[in-house]
Amino acid sequence: MGDGVLRLRFTVEDLLRVRFAPEPAPLIELTFAIATLRRDDPLFAGWRRRLVPRSIGPLLDLVPATAKGPLFLDPPSLCLDEGLDQIRSTPTSLVRAELQRLHTRPPPWIRLLADGDRETHQAVFHAVRTGHEHLLAGCWERIRAGFHAEQAWRARLVAEHGLGATLEGLVPGTRWKGTDLEIDRPDDVEILLGGRGLILLPSVFWTGLPLAGWYPEGNVLVYPALTPLPLLDEPTSGDTLAALLGRARAGVLAQLIQPRTTTELARYLGMAKSSVSEHTKTLRNSGLIATRRDGKAVWHSCTPLGLSLLQSA
Repeated sequence: MGDGVLRLRFTVEDLLRVRFAPEPAPLIELTFAIATLRRDDPLFAGWRRRLVPRSIGPLLDLVPATAKGPLFLDPPSLCLDEGLDQIRSTPTSLVRAELQRLHTRPPPWIRLLADGDRETHQAVFHAVRTGHEHLLAGCWERIRAGFHAEQAWRARLVAEHGLGATLEGLVPGTRWKGTDLEIDRPDDVEILLGGRGLILLPSVFWTGLPLAGWYPEGNVLVYPALTPLPLLDEPTSGDTLAALLGRARAGVLAQLIQPRTTTELARYLGMAKSSVSEHTKTLRNSGLIATRRDGKAVWHSCTPLGLSLLQSA
């Protein structure tokens, strides 16, 4: 993991202004979708095999596998056209500063973008529209369903366990030190929230460590949703648990009302033991199940939080 930490420095005013984003942000999700195309994430292997138009090439140059691209490219707007307007109205000085921050030796076309070349800007706008159409539009309802299931789950955690415990539970390796929220990461980053609060934005494309950014709309913390896109089912009006966890993972949790071994789960659910192990790892990291080893057997069972989720669903 590394010896660094992302440190979010809260004031009392910030703690009073923590809120969830009302909807997924299409341009932020597009950034993470582009980063996922460049990441070697086995979970998205099938998704990455899609044909990608050459016209989104500028986005592949601008967004690295770490998703730490230029902030002007992914404003947290809730509408694609509004986000494109924000990109279009970004001052040239800010575009240049962001590109210089990210590229010590930029290719010629990025230098043109930094200098405000109109044709180059149009190519970026076209790449964003094309990327949205080919990577997001066809699965947007699944993205929204996963987002709202995640949002409802975290809101329930806030109601039952408080904001502090909920923020600690976003990813493993998160803890409070006074009013500073610390998240383990390879390098050190410190962000002063400055009384502007924090917008929590789960992403179904991102499986890495949380990333924080400063925008005119507020401080934004993007974190990986409990269930990534490849495991999300098509939205339905019935099974809220499957909408949050995915059908397979929801089935694992439902079986653990009583303790079961990994082998038993694989047999009952007709799944490979390796798949069961991946699901139980995620459920354990989310505080929904507990695991103990007894000799060669690994036993899993619901925690009170997991039972509460099953009951509410």
